Amino acid sequence: MTDIGLARPSSLSPDRRLGPVIIGGLLILLMSVSVAVSVGAISVPITTVWGVIANKLSPGLIDPDWSQGRAAIVWDIRFPRALLAVMVGAGLGLVGASLQAVTRNPLADPHLLGISSGGAFGAILALLHTGLFLGLLTVPLMAFVGALSATLLVLAVSRFSGAASADRLVLVGVAVSFIIMAGANILIFLGDQRATHTVVFWMLGGLGLAQWSHLAYPLVILTFCSGWLWLRSPDLNAMTIGDETATTLGIPVARFRLEVFVTGALITGVMVAFSGIIGFVGLMVPHIVRLLVGGDYRRVLPASALFGAIFLLWADIVARTIMAPEDMPIGIVTGLIGGLFFVWVLGRK
Repeated sequence: MTDIGLARPSSLSPDRRLGPVIIGGLLILLMSVSVAVSVGAISVPITTVWGVIANKLSPGLIDPDWSQGRAAIVWDIRFPRALLAVMVGAGLGLVGASLQAVTRNPLADPHLLGISSGGAFGAILALLHTGLFLGLLTVPLMAFVGALSATLLVLAVSRFSGAASADRLVLVGVAVSFIIMAGANILIFLGDQRATHTVVFWMLGGLGLAQWSHLAYPLVILTFCSGWLWLRSPDLNAMTIGDETATTLGIPVARFRLEVFVTGALITGVMVAFSGIIGFVGLMVPHIVRLLVGGDYRRVLPASALFGAIFLLWADIVARTIMAPEDMPIGIVTGLIGGLFFVWVLGRK
């Protein structure tokens, strides 16, 4: 299989590594959720965190020895925020891994390919201009339409300009992303000035608006799309070898690549709708995962989702604590780390 990432041989086979990696990752994820809910302007002991959660899930299970204020902080503010971080990180990790397979480009990422920018454009259009004409469904739907439109635009420009090769597709995506963000800035400039500050802060990426009523949308999309991608993991494996090999195996290459792009646009659009633009998660996580479990996408996809969730949880913890009590946009943290990682990948390839 062609090496599209940074994976290197190991003395332990990938199949044997997968179990310990997943178990270890789940333990780290559980610990990360505990820390994410515990830390903040008001510190809450981890025992109290899980006591509140247990009592909410099964009332009367534990005698509460905490105040109602702390219970509200845990259940109404920090726990939904942590769950949103898990879903957004998992989704972006999945999309990045899938795009790197179908483009055979280790730098492919929903942020660099303009998909995130398209999602932001659709969300801004809904927030500042069209209004919530479908209720809570409006923003994720418009974000998906924007992300899908950006995806199709990148593919169309690539084909028109003769830059459809894997190494040039990212360049086209970056160019399209700049154009779309210019359009988004025009929408902000023409929108209600009273709401623009909130929208600009949201564009920098953040999880502070997480609410229980919002979590169903990313959860449903992530569940169905991740299931579909995992079922197509043998086709993703074939795509990493090359279009010719995939075609000989009976895979309709052009149609399958479009299906993956549309699925990635759906995941990215919905995640952007609730978290703003968070870049480079899809770039970094799959590379790290391949070092741990090898290049088989039956292992890469679940591991990318798991470690994407862990990475974004810790990025959010850093964003909330590094300038406490101010809440730094999480996109700043991921952008700084991702930019350095991008330079490192360029140095290796």
